[in-house]
Amino acid sequence: MVKASLSELQDFADSDDTAGVLDEAEELSEESVPIRYDITSYGADFLVDGLVGRLKSGDILVPSFQRNFIWTLTDSSRFIESLLLGLPVPGIFLSQDPENRYLVVDGQQRLKTLQAFYEGIFRGREFRLQNVDDLFKDKRYRDLAEADRRKLDNSVIHATIVQQNEPYDDDSSIYNIFERLNAGGRRLYPQEIRASIFHGPFNDLLNDLNETPAWRSVYGAKSERLKDVELILRFLAMLFDLATYTKPMKTFLSKFMKSNQTLERHSAQECRGQFVPTIEVIQRHLGDRAFKPTKAFNAAVYDSVMVGVATRLSTGPIELSDDFVRAYDELLRNPQYRLAFSRSTSNDESVNTRVSLAKDAFSAVP
Repeated sequence: MVKASLSELQDFADSDDTAGVLDEAEELSEESVPIRYDITSYGADFLVDGLVGRLKSGDILVPSFQRNFIWTLTDSSRFIESLLLGLPVPGIFLSQDPENRYLVVDGQQRLKTLQAFYEGIFRGREFRLQNVDDLFKDKRYRDLAEADRRKLDNSVIHATIVQQNEPYDDDSSIYNIFERLNAGGRRLYPQEIRASIFHGPFNDLLNDLNETPAWRSVYGAKSERLKDVELILRFLAMLFDLATYTKPMKTFLSKFMKSNQTLERHSAQECRGQFVPTIEVIQRHLGDRAFKPTKAFNAAVYDSVMVGVATRLSTGPIELSDDFVRAYDELLRNPQYRLAFSRSTSNDESVNTRVSLAKDAFSAVP
């Protein structure tokens, strides 16, 4: 057994090329909260042909939101050549999901290279080895000498398989390992990591809800880094689990996503029935100025107003009226509310204060 002590990394505060920019700098500065883990890790050796077979069958999952495949043909060719020559190659990191499949935490480039070589296609073109020894140059898998094919098939890739024992109610250690091991190129954002670790029906639903026309109208262009998807998760987590909220926000969202990974706690119908009517009412009344106390999209205004309006909708529909706009504008002018969305926004007190004020503001809207 290997025990690890990991502290959560602070997320990037830089924005992507979306119309709505999250006003998160203050919140992100509070995200470093140490957590100690009890992690079991063990090694396993896989034959290359077995890895390729597991990838094809779906028993090994390369998350769709990991970094894109960035290796060049030369990179991939030289990796294959190393195996053919019997040279040692780096191992991979895997974690096991509830259905006993392996999730790739680190090693995507190597595994996708193997799969591409066996299938014979590299980025839509025939995979022929390049910039390698003349013995292998221009060879496809099926062109290799029989002894070389056996050599490759029987090559061993070492895997480190990790499992979190404590805390028992989340997979945040896998999140942290994933974040740190994938920090070498384009750094992954929180929701990209969640989408990888907590893949499944709930993640699919979040992506589907992200297509909601009213949401797209309010938020703007899609976020390549899934910030818009994370905001939908944030609304649902705060609507359903606000009573359990403790900072950091990042961990709270990860725990909620894991808890509803298979939609057993809150069904697709329930989640859709909360998100879609709420964002439609807000878009109808406020248009693209929704959630923007200044020019920037503010995540703290968003989460509180969404929960406040959803709570009001639970008592009946809201008609198009000036009362809604007036309630929203008065809420934004409230000094206590302004403090709760502009400073220490992930503190327990700030979160509960702004949600409570938003519920009160919209409760009287006819």
